[in-house]
Amino acid sequence: MAQSREQGLRPNLYTPEERRRRDASPWTLVQGLLAPLQFLVFLVSLGLVLNYLWTGESLAAATASIVTKTLVLYAIMITGSIWEKVVFGKYLFAPAFFWEDVVSMLVLALHTAYLLVWTLGLLEPREQMLLALAAYASYVVNAAQFLLKLRAARQESTVIESAMQTTSGVWE
Repeated sequence: MAQSREQGLRPNLYTPEERRRRDASPWTLVQGLLAPLQFLVFLVSLGLVLNYLWTGESLAAATASIVTKTLVLYAIMITGSIWEKVVFGKYLFAPAFFWEDVVSMLVLALHTAYLLVWTLGLLEPREQMLLALAAYASYVVNAAQFLLKLRAARQESTVIESAMQTTSGVWE
């Protein structure tokens, strides 16, 4: 049995009003641009980190790529929080994206831990790279969550559009 929105479960990802705000928000486009950029930066950085771990070479390039990945992550998290506020009225942990936001906090914590460890020289470079890989593993999980949510949103939109076409055909 489906529970009501007040009980914490949503029958749909977006209410009609949330969908309208999502579609009208410039932050939706910003997220749509930053997400693939972040993934590209991640792939390049992952290659550089793995190269360092295998060869012991190009530490500076690997480090710079992790810092860049982290800065892009911060940008997407800040703009994503603004997007969530515009669409759902909350900067974080809106019911529709609660678990994605929870995992995002882990992703942020691990990336920030890397920056602190690197800046303060608390670990050897190899251990720093392993920390970066842990951060990247959490990012992959989080990215998968968001891709599944995007897929669900597209499926929901398709169902709604089909229902509207069917209903409009009945009244014509």
